[in-house]
Amino acid sequence: MKRQKRDRFQRAYVHGYKAGIGGRSRDDCPSQDVNIREYWMSGWREGRGDQWSGMTGVSGIHKNPMVT
Repeated sequence: MKRQKRDRFQRAYVHGYKAGIGGRSRDDCPSQDVNIREYWMSGWREGRGDQWSGMTGVSGIHKNPMVT
């Protein structure tokens, strides 16, 4: 059974979210492509907001972007 490739924009968003929730800097974005960087930064911003709101660990499970 073959697995479909995940959308690279969704993957960038998820990696950005993980970086944001982990407290990493926005300068850690690995891509120089403008479109991918935009998705990564969107995820990073949401992750940082969730970190500041205390949505880490068990309390943030419902915010996990991998579930959607």
